[in-house]
Amino acid sequence: MSVTEHKSYPQPVEDTDNTEYLEGWRHGSLLLQQCNSCKEVIFYPRSMCPHCWSDSLAWIKASGRGTVVSYSLIHRPNHPSFTDEVPVILAEIKLEEGTSMLARVLTEHIHTGMNVELADDPESVRKYPLPIFRPS
Repeated sequence: MSVTEHKSYPQPVEDTDNTEYLEGWRHGSLLLQQCNSCKEVIFYPRSMCPHCWSDSLAWIKASGRGTVVSYSLIHRPNHPSFTDEVPVILAEIKLEEGTSMLARVLTEHIHTGMNVELADDPESVRKYPLPIFRPS
């Protein structure tokens, strides 16, 4: 269930909408967008607010805490880098900021309603290209 050191994980495609988000994670921070017009917090990164269609968005640092809404145990890896790590837990996490995201959760046991926190330790950040969580 750990993030394996020697693996070469598939990398997300970096573009103008997600560069700041990906750069934040490289430094151990989960960055979210907040609309300057309607104040909604948004995930996934995009160029326009899906609530009011404003293009005035700002980046905020998330608390890194949330609750598991639902989850899947992935037993068949979709990439060779995950072969030694199955089952991989992929969960919908409702963040304290109000938006939800899909992310890996590093744990042996998971349940809906579980409180989780960002696994922002340097080892996790260095090894896996997207935010991951652990039980809090």
